[in-house]
Amino acid sequence: MNTSTSLATHAQMNKWQGNPLATARLALACLDLTSLNAQDTQADIDALCARAQGPFGPVAAVCVWPRLAAHARKQLPDHIAVAAVANFPDGGTDIERAVRETGEIVQSGAQEVDLVMPYAQLLSGNDALAASLLAAVRKASQGLRLKVILETGSLAGGAHILRASRMSLDAGADFLKTSTGKTKISATAEAARIMLGAIATNPDAAQRVGFKPSGGIRTVGDAAVYIALVEEILGAAALRPQRFRIGASSILTDIEAVLSGQTVDVAGPAGSY
Repeated sequence: MNTSTSLATHAQMNKWQGNPLATARLALACLDLTSLNAQDTQADIDALCARAQGPFGPVAAVCVWPRLAAHARKQLPDHIAVAAVANFPDGGTDIERAVRETGEIVQSGAQEVDLVMPYAQLLSGNDALAASLLAAVRKASQGLRLKVILETGSLAGGAHILRASRMSLDAGADFLKTSTGKTKISATAEAARIMLGAIATNPDAAQRVGFKPSGGIRTVGDAAVYIALVEEILGAAALRPQRFRIGASSILTDIEAVLSGQTVDVAGPAGSY
């Protein structure tokens, strides 16, 4: 990181750390409240949807399995979106499966598809298969917001993250998302910077495509890291649900604690920027 970029990042971090209420409000408005446990039932989704409409305002979306997306849609007002996952969490190579799950999401009335790209194929150099799956799901999800999960913690190095980002943008992704939250390493500031840079330097994406860090974001301080990076690289106009989301569930407890005045500590993790 060069000196000017480092200074910009620190300035943005200081801004958000110095205003915990604003940070918490933005994190809430841009939150994808998530439940992706294998055993999830309709009762679990009822509880999730109730939490999505809390005392401090609504979240941006809830994110669930395709089999529960229609139920979630029935529990929520129109202004809270429903997202559901496809090819999740393995990022496999079965195009028919990915398209079938996407079709289920479309039929459910959900508005968003969170798709895991075949990242293992990209690592092995099989870009063609990965690109074919992305193209097939993009076609099957026309009219819905497509968030492509790169699984950056499993991509060995920045070059692979950049290639995955560019491939997803070329396929027509509406969002780049870091992680499934099911691997040892989830969202990191380093991966975020690469992904945001790919968006910012793509003329067709710079003013349209959003970014979603996901996995391991548990506090308002964690969220502040990514808010600062988005503002620095994409600009303040990108800090809205249409272009910025946080994929998490446990963070809502900390957001509500900050907004209720129970805590004002929004310092991010050491070395996070």
